[in-house]
Amino acid sequence: MTGLLRNLVLGFGVVAYALRRRLSLRKALTTLRERSGRVDAPRRGGSGPRVLVHGVSVGEHVALGRLVEALAESEVRPEMVVSATTTSGAEVARRTHASRHEVVRYPLDFTWMANRFLDALRPRLVVLAELELWPSFLAACSRRRIPVVVVNGRLSERSWRGYRRWRRGARRMVRGLAQVQAQSELYRDRFVELGVPAERVLVAPSLKWDAGSAAPVDSEAVRSIAALGIDRSRPLVVAGSTGPGEEEALVEALPEGCQLLLAPRRPERWDEVARLASKMPRRSAAVGGAEPRAGARVFLLDTIGELAAAYRLADAAFVGRSLVPMGGSNPLEPIAAGVPTIVGPHYENFAEIVDELVAAGGVEVSDDPMEVVARWIQQPDAAAAVASRGRSVLDSNRGASRRAAARILELLDDVPSFGR
Repeated sequence: MTGLLRNLVLGFGVVAYALRRRLSLRKALTTLRERSGRVDAPRRGGSGPRVLVHGVSVGEHVALGRLVEALAESEVRPEMVVSATTTSGAEVARRTHASRHEVVRYPLDFTWMANRFLDALRPRLVVLAELELWPSFLAACSRRRIPVVVVNGRLSERSWRGYRRWRRGARRMVRGLAQVQAQSELYRDRFVELGVPAERVLVAPSLKWDAGSAAPVDSEAVRSIAALGIDRSRPLVVAGSTGPGEEEALVEALPEGCQLLLAPRRPERWDEVARLASKMPRRSAAVGGAEPRAGARVFLLDTIGELAAAYRLADAAFVGRSLVPMGGSNPLEPIAAGVPTIVGPHYENFAEIVDELVAAGGVEVSDDPMEVVARWIQQPDAAAAVASRGRSVLDSNRGASRRAAARILELLDDVPSFGR
């Protein structure tokens, strides 16, 4: 496929995706403008070489928070630029970093957009989270001799099968990576087999261990969520990052006397989830001045960036996208808040973290989370023990971001001068 034909296909794909998601023309055009690679040169931050750190969406930016600061506060004092792919990811990145670092949108993978983006930013080094590998962008970095590092490296079984079918192109894409910090030996072996030189791939703890304890908590948000009408004399279950089908199952199985706060992963599902209960109190309505509804049992957290605050109110937490086969979500945020936590059986995206927690008794895995909640209500000491053990495992794994930053900074000594 020629470069022009490939870009045309990608272009049609972007338009079709926008239509499927029912984006307005104005919103679609705004997104395309933001992701066209048109960015201003950064004008703030450190005095050292410029480092670009990229994450796709909310989960990646929660994980990257402490790494960005560990790099920025090092002796090298690099000038940090943070990029995001999704709108929600950009919102979290701006909320976390905009007061200290430049935050931009990552370009679509067209050659001219990647070139425009890199020519404007002129980074000395690029850090990508997990598996955000795009051929045009990587090729543009290679031409400029910009080293690319992958942190929190992960190659799931599904991704692995896909790359193996495209082995020759994948090998060409990854062989120039300067360093891969893989989350496990299994992922390390997969990166090596894919084509990354073995000496450039190492095993490192997930940055999400640090992210769990790093999540900022807005005390005003805690008070505002409680003011939805939550009765603090009754148990509250917070279901975070839920996916399709989970909310309905949780509402139907909610034990008598319990309350449930739903926090769907995708903003476009908020209205759909709100219809599961009559006149469900919504956090966005409270922001607009609506009065709380007394006697409600099910509530909706339909804002971005307040889940950590919601967990501070919880008596138990369920971590979503794990009852359905969606790979799971990060369980560490409620564990860091000292909340006994439940995940469903589909937690493949966080297998190493959940398996370590399960081995220590620091989380429960169940396909019937409300049965676990009912049991914990009857056995509060058991629930407290799960919370305590989970927090101990989290504490023992702290420091991953600092160690990852040290390995990244070692590469800067060998990087040829380019821009900053």
